[in-house]
Amino acid sequence: MKKSVAVLGLGKYGMSLAQSLYEMGSDVLIVDIDEERLKEVAPYSTSAICADLSNEDEVKHLGLKNLDIVVVAMGGNLAASIMSVAVANEEGVPLIVAKSSSDRMSSILKKIGADKVIIPEEYGGRQSARILTSDTFLDYFQVDDSLCMVEMNPLAKWVGKSLEELSVRRKYKVNVVALKEGTHWKIIDPQQPLRENDQLLIVAEREYLPRIDK
Repeated sequence: MKKSVAVLGLGKYGMSLAQSLYEMGSDVLIVDIDEERLKEVAPYSTSAICADLSNEDEVKHLGLKNLDIVVVAMGGNLAASIMSVAVANEEGVPLIVAKSSSDRMSSILKKIGADKVIIPEEYGGRQSARILTSDTFLDYFQVDDSLCMVEMNPLAKWVGKSLEELSVRRKYKVNVVALKEGTHWKIIDPQQPLRENDQLLIVAEREYLPRIDK
């Protein structure tokens, strides 16, 4: 399903994320105080707004409550990040993601309403976009140009059935390599029925991901 996403702050990470989201088919609102950056990224957005994200009134006027996801991408501006996360939380945005530059900043952003905090060194813009636009994937790791690893819950139609019954490798061209129980991963028994809250680790060629990301 097509998602509407706001990317607040157009540093290197924000620019990369906005472009990736737009190329993956999302409606993308970009916001920054720098008009030149907005012009640069405008071709990869549905709409662009110049605003001071540390100003409460200007953030409220963005209409964030109408969006599926808000990404606060200003790891170097704590005041603007706090204001943007707080307003998005007050307006009931379903998913609030914030970029952080330190553990302390991550803790603050989570306390005021961020659902997920991203460290740019760990998540690139394209990788973040892949996770945010998916209704299936919990996490995504690019191994090389074609191979990737994905953490995901079982599809609804997989629940109650085993990998052997599902013939996942043959039907979907992916390999389920592990199952998470608590905080530990283990090799999965192909005859074990899958449960709704199971977390699976899958290895696949990137071209086959659309088969399971539906």
